[in-house]
Amino acid sequence: MKIIIKEARPVDIDQMLPLLAQLFAIEQDFEFNPGSQARGLRLMLDGCGKHRTVKVAWVNDIIVGMCTAQTRISTALGRITAVVEDLVVDREYRNKGIATLLLSAIEDWALKKGIKSISLLADKDNHNGLDFYNKKAWKQTSLICLVKSLD
Repeated sequence: MKIIIKEARPVDIDQMLPLLAQLFAIEQDFEFNPGSQARGLRLMLDGCGKHRTVKVAWVNDIIVGMCTAQTRISTALGRITAVVEDLVVDREYRNKGIATLLLSAIEDWALKKGIKSISLLADKDNHNGLDFYNKKAWKQTSLICLVKSLD
């Protein structure tokens, strides 16, 4: 099986939405809404891409995985960092190294931008995901995520 990691394009959104549906099915805090997620992906793919990236994993003519990242400024570290989101691999293609390839592509993107620290949020009950991140040298912090809707 040949896996190719590429930068996503707007034409890829329709194949990415089912992946987000799978991801949101295991995340307690999000509900899949194809209109909202398509809008979010369009925003991620719009513009020059200087501050964000969307990577997709292709097997033949099918997108089987994706991962996004975007920059932010950390006053704690005194530099630009990146936040990784939406790492998901289609359930039929898991445990084949695809998530590792996607994260490596994100890390390469960050390093080329001079970014030396990346972070991510993971569902606390996604034990498979947390085990994966632990094996990839990600470290848990004492921080928690708080969210407030401004609607």
